[in-house]
Amino acid sequence: MKRFLFLIALFCAFLAHSQSTEEVVKNAIIDFFDGFHKGDSLKLTSVLMKDTKLQSAVKTKEGQDKLMSTPIDKFIASLIKPRKDIYEERLLSYKVLVDGNMAHVWTPYEFYVNSQLSHCGVNSFQLFNDNGQWKITYILDTRRRTGCETKSE
Repeated sequence: MKRFLFLIALFCAFLAHSQSTEEVVKNAIIDFFDGFHKGDSLKLTSVLMKDTKLQSAVKTKEGQDKLMSTPIDKFIASLIKPRKDIYEERLLSYKVLVDGNMAHVWTPYEFYVNSQLSHCGVNSFQLFNDNGQWKITYILDTRRRTGCETKSE
């Protein structure tokens, strides 16, 4: 009987500590930003597919909508170069949707440069489960300087 109770307790402990798929997907985004903040290219690339696409939906000074693309290797290189400014992107929430081996994560954010609010917007991440590891395949973000209510403080 004791053995049976031990196995039941062990099984319950395992269930309590196992993460949901949504949590595992969210952790890929957390790892991405951890690498971003530390300028750690290994951590960044560990959660990116080789051909990850990075785009920003912005408005020009003339008020025109524009979609800007940045090669992922140039983005990573820009983060690992020595720089005088400190970049911090604060994610305000996560909305995670999963279907099979595909996931989508929506993260409103505030972006700070040297502790000063620079802009805000939303990140849209597409992820693929690559043989058991969730990896980012596409990132699209918006950027605006108005309508940024500081929610993270």
